[in-house]
Amino acid sequence: MITPLDRLGFAQSLLVRHSAERTGPTPTLADHPEAGLVLFAGEIPVLRRAGESASAILTAADGARAPAPLPLLFLGRVEARPVFAGALPVDAAASYAEDPSYRVLDLRSIAVEGAVPPAELGLLATAKSLLSWHARHGFCANCGAPTTIACGGFRRDCSSCGSQHFPRTDPVVIMLVTRGDHCLLGRQARFLPGVYSCLAGFLEPGETIEDAVRRETFEEAGLRVGAVHYRASQPWPFPSSLMIGCEAEALHDELVLDREELEDARWFSREEVRRMLERRHPDGLLTPPPMAIANLLVRGFADGF
Repeated sequence: MITPLDRLGFAQSLLVRHSAERTGPTPTLADHPEAGLVLFAGEIPVLRRAGESASAILTAADGARAPAPLPLLFLGRVEARPVFAGALPVDAAASYAEDPSYRVLDLRSIAVEGAVPPAELGLLATAKSLLSWHARHGFCANCGAPTTIACGGFRRDCSSCGSQHFPRTDPVVIMLVTRGDHCLLGRQARFLPGVYSCLAGFLEPGETIEDAVRRETFEEAGLRVGAVHYRASQPWPFPSSLMIGCEAEALHDELVLDREELEDARWFSREEVRRMLERRHPDGLLTPPPMAIANLLVRGFADGF
């Protein structure tokens, strides 16, 4: 039976990570003709069509039709095959888009549409996050000198001052605030028309997950929160966040909205939420799609678990 967790985008991965394999001589694409290759042209993944679906795992031959990808990172193994990630120039996407054997689609649309198997989404998230980090961290934050790739791409080293730099992940709390049989949902101006979602915000240094949930809820909605419970997490490679899904119990129901953060926020009954999920709300209101962790949190509330 398919569960909401199964539909969560980027949360499943075929990748077997082995950090010890990165500290010695790492595998290279040239030495492994059977290796897999995940390619991004700028922000856009290149997919190979596979019947009605597609796959993000290409071969070295698929990569040969474009300039050599730089950087080329060793991600780990999939079914014992080494898998690499590479970055291509943005305009390289056109050469693949012209060939019916390939499909070029942005990462968010891939997840919403289910264009690749769910377990490949986590692989794409790893590749996208790592490539984005390398694109932005070519120089040492300590002394400003150029850095070089180490550990297959999971580290950058500075030969000038000896500093080692590691990929970062930005934690984000996303919370469904409830009070009895109602939950709080809000919308930002950038959302699609009619879409309401959970409140969210970045975790700050020295802050617990629970306190971040309480702080963000008060800052955005003027609402005091008591108990906080963890539900699930979701990698979010835009460029490299981890969404930490929680439920929180409101201590009152009066709202004072920060209009710079929220265009609107309101309390929704359990029945209203069910109608939003089923796309039959009388006002056309909607929740985020099943690939988003907000959908999982809201669906759990609607179903009473």
